[in-house]
Order: sequence, then structure tokens, then C-alpha cells
Amino acid sequence: MYIVGIDLGGTFFKVGLVDAKDGKIVRKIERETKVYEGRIKVVERMAQAVLEITEGFEYTGIGVGSPGSIDHDKGIVRFSPNFPDWVDFELGGELSSLLNKPVYVENDANAFVLGEKWFGAGKGHEHIVALTLGTGVGGGVISHGVLITGKDGIGTELGHVIVEPNGPLCGCGNYGCLEALASATAIKRMALEGQRKFPESEIFKAEEVSAKVVFDAAKNGDLLAQTIVNRVVNALAIGVTNFIHIFNPSIVVIGGGVSRAGDILFKPLREKVERLVMPSFKGTYEIVQSPLVEDAGILGAASIVLQRSMNQQ
Repeated sequence: MYIVGIDLGGTFFKVGLVDAKDGKIVRKIERETKVYEGRIKVVERMAQAVLEITEGFEYTGIGVGSPGSIDHDKGIVRFSPNFPDWVDFELGGELSSLLNKPVYVENDANAFVLGEKWFGAGKGHEHIVALTLGTGVGGGVISHGVLITGKDGIGTELGHVIVEPNGPLCGCGNYGCLEALASATAIKRMALEGQRKFPESEIFKAEEVSAKVVFDAAKNGDLLAQTIVNRVVNALAIGVTNFIHIFNPSIVVIGGGVSRAGDILFKPLREKVERLVMPSFKGTYEIVQSPLVEDAGILGAASIVLQRSMNQQ
């Protein structure tokens, strides 16, 4: 059985044809989103991409992982910051009418946790917390095998848990959110803020300041980089500890570009969370790096189809 996953982003979207048995991506392509051309043109380009990759294959449905507030029951994008005219937009219905296939739409962070459940580190787990650390911080939660979305379908905004009261201003308007301290955007901001005090830092010898540059410099003993990484780990440890106390997951999966830092991030994170959790929670969870890497978006979107099919049985 084949399914299609669409990872919708503000700059590019990726479409993959996925074998539902093993999560193997048989074909995939990437296209520019071109939001400025308007939502109908974007949907038409998405439909054309689906037709290209599914030529010669039978598939059962399409999942779309979209940023923003999503009414997943109706396939409607209620609001998405990077898509100005996508207010109460029936994305699922528009795409379905072009392709004559069922289309399921879900918030991209929720799609991420579904991808981990079906094809990633969460396979075989019924209680999962997943965090994706990229431009922002997204999160999703599965409890008893069910995706938690809340009353209006917009719950589990894990990136907007406040972990540093009076901390940096977040894009959401609050101060000290996890996203304002542990995203790639936040790491770059903290580095640039430290430039005046640490002008000789290894960070500023790179062509462009990025989260990867900061972590690489920290591995080499750079003081500014190590200070930033320590702040990131502290913020993440507080957030993850809270999520463990609230949701009691058997696994916490961390993905996104920042997660590729590896041991310099995960080793101190595991140690700090172990110190922070209540005694009754010790040994009840594991914290792991997502194995899905570049394909997390496509596999997460495809997983929406599998999850909906299971829910309808």
C-alpha cells in the first residue's frame, strides 16, 4: 500500500510517495511554494507534484503537514503566519477536488510525532512526546496511541512553554518560551548578542553564524559557544522535565536541525533531566534523537493517512 506525504513549508514543499509497510520513500520531489502567487496556485502546484510522483502507482490517500493552526477534522488552515491569505482556507478540500483522493491535513509538529510513531523512534510506543528544534520549536504528544490536540485542535504548543521567566522575547509575544531559547533562530540571536563581549570567538570566523557553527565551536572549547549551549540545554531540560511530569511518556524524541548537534546536546540534556525529574519518574522514559532526519516531514505527513485510517476502523 502506498500513501503520499506533503511537507508544506513557506519557501519549499516536499512531496513523497511512501510504502506504508516499511516507510520507504519510493519517490520524492521538492518544489518552491511561491506563496506570493496566492493559495490556489500553491495548491495546483502541489497537485501537479503529486501526479508526477504517483504516475504508475496506486495510492490510498494524501497527508499534508502544514504550519499554523489547523482544523484537522475539516482539513482547514485557520491561520498560518507564513501564509498571509490562508485564513480559514479549505486546503484539504481544494487538494482533494484536484486529485480525487482523500486528503488529511494536520499541523506539521503533530505530523512529526505521528511520523515517529509509525516509522521512527516512537515505533512500538503508545506514549510519545516529540520536539522538533528548527527555525522554531514545535511539539506533539501521543497518549495511549492517540494524538492529543485539545478542544480546538491547536493544543500541545510545546515550544511556547515558558522555561526562563523574564527571558528573551518570543515571536508569540511572551518572554522566555522554549522557542526563544532552543530554536536555531534563538541560538543565532544569542551568538550575535555575544559578539561585542566575545569578538574573538570562533563563531565569528565562519562565513555565516548558525546553530551548527555554535555547536561546533562549543566542541572546540569556545567560551561564548559553550555558554550558549549550556543555556540551550538548561531551557530544554526544564521543558522536557515538565513534559515528562505532565504526559508521562515512555519516550521523548527530539528532531529538527538543532538535534543534529548530537552528544554535545543530548548527553548533558539527559543528565540534567535526570536530576530534575521527580523520583517516581526516574527510569520511566528515554530521550532520543530522531532517526528520520531530512525525511521527517514527508514521513510525518504520510503518517497522518495511517493514523486517520486507524481511527476510522
